[in-house]
Amino acid sequence: MASQETRTVDVIVIGAGPVGENVADRTTSAGLSTIVVESELVGGACSYWACDPSKALLRPVLLRADAVAVPGVFPAAGKEPLDVAAVLAHRNRMVAGWSDEGQVRWLESAGIELVRGHGRLDGTRQVSVTTLDGRVLRLRARHAVAVCTGSRAALPPLPELDSLQAWTSREATSAQLVPGRLAVVGAGVVAVEMATAYQALGARVTVIARGSALLSRMEPFAGELVAQRLREAGVELRFGVNVLGAERPKGPGGEVAISLDDGSTLTADELLFATGRAAGTEDLGLESVGLSPGDWLTTDESFNVCGVPGGWLYAVGDVNHRALLTHQGKYQARVAGAVVAARALDQPLDSARWGRHSPTADTEALPQVVFTDPEIATVGLTAAEARRLGRRVDVVDYDIGQVVGALQHRPDYQGRARILIDPHRRTVVGATFAGPGVAELLHSATVAVTGEVPVDRLWHAVPAFPTISEVWLRLLETYRG
Repeated sequence: MASQETRTVDVIVIGAGPVGENVADRTTSAGLSTIVVESELVGGACSYWACDPSKALLRPVLLRADAVAVPGVFPAAGKEPLDVAAVLAHRNRMVAGWSDEGQVRWLESAGIELVRGHGRLDGTRQVSVTTLDGRVLRLRARHAVAVCTGSRAALPPLPELDSLQAWTSREATSAQLVPGRLAVVGAGVVAVEMATAYQALGARVTVIARGSALLSRMEPFAGELVAQRLREAGVELRFGVNVLGAERPKGPGGEVAISLDDGSTLTADELLFATGRAAGTEDLGLESVGLSPGDWLTTDESFNVCGVPGGWLYAVGDVNHRALLTHQGKYQARVAGAVVAARALDQPLDSARWGRHSPTADTEALPQVVFTDPEIATVGLTAAEARRLGRRVDVVDYDIGQVVGALQHRPDYQGRARILIDPHRRTVVGATFAGPGVAELLHSATVAVTGEVPVDRLWHAVPAFPTISEVWLRLLETYRG
């Protein structure tokens, strides 16, 4: 029988990804003793299998696309393949060779204690940790337990999927070899980013989408521009089809035979399922507090888990299904950590809209970038979301390619900008940019939406010439006209 030890601290955080780190940082800074429990690498999926490695794969692709278009830079760059070994080596450096030593040092410097092992809820304010050496450590929280276990790839219910050795985003971002043929199932962010990266790295890529468009949750022109560019790059897009089954007839390591519901078949060397996310709540002991394992954890506006009495259990980041984005999870963590600290210290909560303890940005100013060619950057509402919510908005569009700064960026610039304006309050409530380099426009849009800056005041925010940000002036001129 494993030896047991019991300890009591103020706060227990399960999960040491960016979200858990930020919750712990806020509670520790407030003077609360905090333990973080992690079963894998400190830094979480974002650091090692998602955000950082995927952008390391994509940056050379986007840089080459810009360089090829600018006269006199690299006229032959478009005809030469990328240096795959160098790109993968750069990716490996960006993830520190899948070592978390640096992240552990940061925890130590912040005064946060790390316990490595698998943590499970074990009743009210209690967590049982099976450590890497087989010990059982029982932790008791005086004030709060925060579940920050994120999400995992959701796989379709196909027969014998376990033996298929299919890729998820984790394998796609950490692969050490580029397959000759890659089939990508999905039409969202992971699907289009990995299709962009692997096509440029030399794979023959086919995207299989059950719907009729890419990036369907964004403004339609965003997906249309990405689809156009992927086709021009040589990616095959197959819309309106589903995967019925897949197998490796020659065994592990052999090619994948994929059956589609239109009666056709497809052969690839690797198959990537980019078909959404599932809650990272399996084997977490949720049943010990009356919840169902595997479910998303619904919370109130202070991130307390609904259905658990006492207000001690929090769910922060992907696991609460409010906004599956690392930066938004970190935002939630800053709010949640402050809430935990305020309650522990018997301080009042500032829960007003945009207050210190209110996650208003989750619903009103959520920013996102898709690092494809062209880039997509969006914040706030889309026109379709405004209609669904019954909100009246004025839709303002502009061709970014008409802006001189955009033509300086790339003479063949193709892009589009859209802002949504509340006609009564005369504030921007949504913005979408599609085009090379537009990721750097996003924060100005986020500030405009979050700050509820009146359109009349935005006229005084003069964009420098010649930059792509001049599109803001053109949008305002279009609205006035």
